[in-house]
Amino acid sequence: METLEQIKARIEAAVSGTRLGIIPNDSPSAQRSLLVDNERGLTVAKFLRDDAELQLDYCSNATGVDWPEAELTEKIKVKQVVDGVEKEVEEVKKTIRPGYLETVYHLYSMARKHGPVILRLRTENRTDKNHLPSLTPVWRSCEFQEREIFDLYGIVFDGHPDLRRILMWDEFKDFPMRKDYVEPDDYEYEPTPHDDVLEKVKQRQAQGVKS
Repeated sequence: METLEQIKARIEAAVSGTRLGIIPNDSPSAQRSLLVDNERGLTVAKFLRDDAELQLDYCSNATGVDWPEAELTEKIKVKQVVDGVEKEVEEVKKTIRPGYLETVYHLYSMARKHGPVILRLRTENRTDKNHLPSLTPVWRSCEFQEREIFDLYGIVFDGHPDLRRILMWDEFKDFPMRKDYVEPDDYEYEPTPHDDVLEKVKQRQAQGVKS
């Protein structure tokens, strides 16, 4: 199979105006991924499926990731005058990375027996701009998995044929897999023993958290 750099170059040549990035991976697997802009996400997916060399005809897994706002630090070299002499010193630069949600797709070719190619799509934020294009029209195996991501992370998949909750009940509030999710003290539709509820309330009050 072609390298990720080669795949990226061919997508950019075939899909006008697309913006792509290669995301590194420091884990032992070292499986890098391809970040695709949302406007061209569906078109890129069709290219990966229909291209004669790739034929990525199967999505084995689609999952959500929550990235809350975070403070990032990096060490940079700057020039400063110390005791009348210009020297290069190391400083710590801090920046704020805005929060966003992400969907990750693992793609394989059953026809050509290769893969995976890992595709990423990111929302603009975690609140009102949480839409991504559904890839279910390209890979039918995404249907239930995108519903699960919608249910647990709150990503809205535009173009999905049946976007509704799949694990939680319709009246359920919030998204349980987000990193800032706070479990309620009790559930209206799932009664909990009183002693357990009382203990949870006491713990929250001791931590200064409102129920």
